[in-house]
Amino acid sequence: MPGVAELYRRFAEHETAGRSQVYTEICTRIAEDAEVLAFLEELPQAKRQPNLFLAAVQYLCGPTRDWASFRESFAERRGDIREVIVSRSTQTNEPARCATLLPALAALPQPLALLEVGASAGLCLQPDRYGYDYGRVSLPGEPVLPCRANDATPLPSRVPEVVWRAGLDLNPLDVRDPAECAWLEALIWPGEEERLPRLRAALEVARRDPPPVHRGDLRTDFTALAAQAPPEATLVVFHTAVLAYVRDPGERTAFADAVRATGAIWLANENAAVIPGCEASAVPGTFTLARDAQAIARTDPHGSWVEWLPA
Repeated sequence: MPGVAELYRRFAEHETAGRSQVYTEICTRIAEDAEVLAFLEELPQAKRQPNLFLAAVQYLCGPTRDWASFRESFAERRGDIREVIVSRSTQTNEPARCATLLPALAALPQPLALLEVGASAGLCLQPDRYGYDYGRVSLPGEPVLPCRANDATPLPSRVPEVVWRAGLDLNPLDVRDPAECAWLEALIWPGEEERLPRLRAALEVARRDPPPVHRGDLRTDFTALAAQAPPEATLVVFHTAVLAYVRDPGERTAFADAVRATGAIWLANENAAVIPGCEASAVPGTFTLARDAQAIARTDPHGSWVEWLPA
């Protein structure tokens, strides 16, 4: 594992660069600030991640403007910030990721039974409830999720038919709880504020018919939940930015084996390095969309573009 300073330098270089100038500056400065680094090093290793620290400050202190305001907020509320970090986890629930999954979902035998692991509030469990704009193809619905797609992407003509949906998460977020929704908003980066109205609209859709997200661990509780899917539907197990938090490669492999044992279609939208059996090269700042461990596309982690790979 890299040291905390190196962790934040890498995050600035490979994750926030070109996306959030504010977070790029802040993470670069954190890597040089002995007091902030000492605070982070006192946390459990799994709680030192940049997204969690940055979101905790926004959650307590409002939108982050620059390094000076961030550093001031840290100095004034470091105890409260620590409590949020310890009690919360990174649960970014970006509904726009559905736009990168939709071409794969629409190509499957219908109807579908969707099971998402690491589902957070379940906003990615409702791809059939949104509209989409791929430029040359648009599908009606609200909110509309814009997504740039290369010519090779098999754009769908309709949303998939979903007859069953369920999520699994260590700490499901309740779309009807204002504090839970505020945490999801705090996970949005400065410079990407256009994601905020989309998140709020998706939360409103979910409140009308909340996707069921069950409390549980993908390592131990997946198989029992998968068994509840209706046999007449195509079972699709999917996840985005989840396996990186399962640190033991053996446990990731065991999960992949459990998915295969169900006979489900497996869609992983992750850093390629953490997808068991996937031979695609990892590209910093991008995800690989893999079907049954075979890479089929490169995607933006926040769902703004998809590039289908040659067959």
